[in-house]
Amino acid sequence: MKSIRVAVAVAAAGIALTACSSPMHAGAAAVVGNERISTGQLDKDTQDYLAALKRAKLDESALGGVPASQVVLQRLVNVSASRQLISRYNVQVSQTEIDAALKSPGQYETPEINLLANGVSPLDAADYGRAVVGLTKLQQQFGGQSGQERLVKELSAIRPIFNPRYGELNPARSQENPALFVDTGRFGKLTAPQTQPQQQPQG
Repeated sequence: MKSIRVAVAVAAAGIALTACSSPMHAGAAAVVGNERISTGQLDKDTQDYLAALKRAKLDESALGGVPASQVVLQRLVNVSASRQLISRYNVQVSQTEIDAALKSPGQYETPEINLLANGVSPLDAADYGRAVVGLTKLQQQFGGQSGQERLVKELSAIRPIFNPRYGELNPARSQENPALFVDTGRFGKLTAPQTQPQQQPQG
């Protein structure tokens, strides 16, 4: 079975995922700035993502032991924070620019695998593409390469609040250990009723 390296950053900037102590909204998987990510949205996007993996002849085991629901939640959080920051600075992104960004293979052999590594179903990638283009433009607005530090700082200031049912955030996240939560068993229960037993993560 092929494997893909799950991305831990969006575009050129990594978002520092640190928990806040604010109360969690009922039915929310996470709250990012002024946006709420519902558990229903997470469930649906996870099922779409699992279907996309299957079309690519992959399954959840290809994610290196990280549950698909975690990969998708990270993408939803990253895109939400990016969308809010891009809007704050009134960065305009065209459909042509989004289409071009989605054709990039990144570090992978195809654009499709690049999207899957970022928790994105290729059939529903417009929001992700808009975030990638918008952040690239915003970094240029901040001064190009020298503006990356400011971009990371401003993204990191939009801190997500996660539903505590998922466990504790992984304090040692890296490309080698990309799990979002330490307690993957608790998190996995979120989508277990809709997934097949043979698609459980393999260490």
